[in-house]
Amino acid sequence: MRTVIQRVSEASVTIEGEVCGRIETGIVVLLGIEREDAPGDAAWLAKKICQMRIFPDADDLMNRSLLDVGGGALVISQFTLHARTKKGTRPSFDKAAKPDQAVPLYQAFIEEMEALLGRPVERGEFGAMMDVSLVNAGPVTIVLDSKNRE
Repeated sequence: MRTVIQRVSEASVTIEGEVCGRIETGIVVLLGIEREDAPGDAAWLAKKICQMRIFPDADDLMNRSLLDVGGGALVISQFTLHARTKKGTRPSFDKAAKPDQAVPLYQAFIEEMEALLGRPVERGEFGAMMDVSLVNAGPVTIVLDSKNRE
């Protein structure tokens, strides 16, 4: 699984003109699932993300986690994170998992996040055309990949 995490002061996702997820201070997680991913990847990423110290403390140092600040989480499925661009100018998405594999892992990731945070996680709709709006606070943007464990 590959993620792009953005620390935000606010974010929302809209589908066909309807807001289906919204948070204030917290993180937006763009989540890409590839064919080789397994439930262990979802568990590792959820724990790493919830505990990652990317929020400022009283001295304005990044020493606080999403758990510490009680922030929200907005998870958006994004198969394009597994784009391969080595050949030509049209990205290949052949490493991305098909929906029958990806949907259960997407749901497992969200369930792990909710269990760790102790509250619901906002989300988009898997496979839908979505408009994501956010205000990146910092800006802070971090990429994590469960295969590299970084």
